[in-house]
This record gives sequence, C-alpha cells and structure tokens, in this order.
Amino acid sequence: MSKIQVVTDTDSNLTLELAKKYGILLVPITIQFGEESFADNIEIQNPALFEKIDKLGKLPTTAAPSPAAFAKTFHASFDAGADSIICITVGSKISRTYESALNAVEEFPGKKITVIDSEFLSMGQGYMAITAVEMINAGANHEDTVAKVRSLIPRCVLYGSLSTLKYLALGGRVSNLAASMANMLNIRPILCMREGKLDLLEKVRTRKVAMDRLVELLVNAVVDKSIDRICIIHVLNLEDAEFLKSKLSEKLALPAQVDFIDFGPGLSVHAGVGLVGAVILTGE
Repeated sequence: MSKIQVVTDTDSNLTLELAKKYGILLVPITIQFGEESFADNIEIQNPALFEKIDKLGKLPTTAAPSPAAFAKTFHASFDAGADSIICITVGSKISRTYESALNAVEEFPGKKITVIDSEFLSMGQGYMAITAVEMINAGANHEDTVAKVRSLIPRCVLYGSLSTLKYLALGGRVSNLAASMANMLNIRPILCMREGKLDLLEKVRTRKVAMDRLVELLVNAVVDKSIDRICIIHVLNLEDAEFLKSKLSEKLALPAQVDFIDFGPGLSVHAGVGLVGAVILTGE
C-alpha cells in the first residue's frame, strides 16, 4: 500500500498533540513583531502573544508560509518514504497560503502532490486533515481521500463572537473612537464563515445576547443534520467556551467528544482576547 502524507498549515488550529497523534505535518504561519518573527503555535501561543501585544500597544503582522517552507516539508515527506502528499490549506480568500503551496509543488515534477483549498479555517480545516488521515489508515487511495476531503467543505459551519473591538482598532480595521463606543455599549460582533471568508454577520449587545444568538445560529445551521465533529474555539476565554458547550448540549445531540481549541495566533491576532465560538462538521 502506498504511503500518503497529510500536510496542513497552522491556521488549521490543530494542536501539536493532535498533529502528532495523526501524523500530520504542520507548516507554520509567521507572526512578526518588527524584526522578531515567531512560528505560529510552535514558537508562540496566545498567552505570550497577547502579553506582547499589550506591552507594545500594537499588533504584529502575520504572513503566509513561503513556498520554500512548503517545499521543505514536501522534501522531508518524500525523504521519509511518502509516495504522495495531500496538502490542505487555509482558505484562499483568507490567506496566500494556498498560492504558496501551489508554487512549492512546481519544484517536484513527477511527484504526486494535491493541494486542497479548504475554503475554511480553524478546525474546519483541521477536521479535513484528520479525516484524510483516517481515510488513508482505512486503506483509501490518494484520489478517494482527496474526493472525501473536498466533500467536507460544504459541511463545515463556524459562528463566533468577539468580546471587544480593541484589537480590530489596533489593526486599523475600525477607528479607536468606534471601538471605544462599542465597548462602552457592550457591543459584541457576531462572525461567520461565508463564501470562504470570515465575515461580520451582525452586531448584538451584551454577553448574554451574544451567547444566546450563537446558540441559535449554530442550532439553525445543523437543523435536521447529525453532527460528526464539533469543537468550541476561544481566545483565552475558557469560561465562555464551557458555557457555550453547556448551552449547545441542551439543544443539540453532541458527539461524546467535544474539543476545546485555541483559535491560534495566526487567527487570534485579528479577533482578540475573548473570542468564543464553535466549529461543526455536519453529517452527510
């Protein structure tokens, strides 16, 4: 049986433990503070990231992995005995990561490498990578595994709520005045994945209304469908993450395993401390 290596980037929010468990290779997003750079989730995680942001009073920049970074991982995979590679990237409307991976493939003429645009992020992308490994371990070939992964794209759901506009203001996405007013009025933006992008869906007031609305949106998104996998995503906000899980469990038949996952630095830098939400992979 041929050996197929699964590769993804760290915007998948796969923990190092999950990546190791499933044998998935991670290519990191870069977090850049001036002249200092850090590999997302490997050299820096959310506690240190936001400590540094608060100290400096400004956001770092983020950069997609270079084609060379993907090429290095592809070389390592083939050197370790892989016959082919399936690489699943964060959505191409979110980052240039997909483009970088495609450019890297050009260095491997004659080799079988499929790059899949997940059209998603966080654990939607992560669940695609895990599913690929499960398919391969069950004996699926390269083509069937790729087809299965692509079939998951329309089955992924994400809704989240920001607790503050402070970090959007630091990044220049909203004015400081607008952020201050929003925080005074306790406005909580609701985000969703829509057409391959993380978009603002609406704004509500107060934590309670935001949590109730998240539950409503998530319940409506999976009506008449089973839930194959679910995770609660958050940025240094385990309290609200656990609360969201408890509220969802009252309305939905959740799987036995509900993961709590950090919305990692490559993504959290744009959302800020306090984000909470859920990623669901629905049944077929």
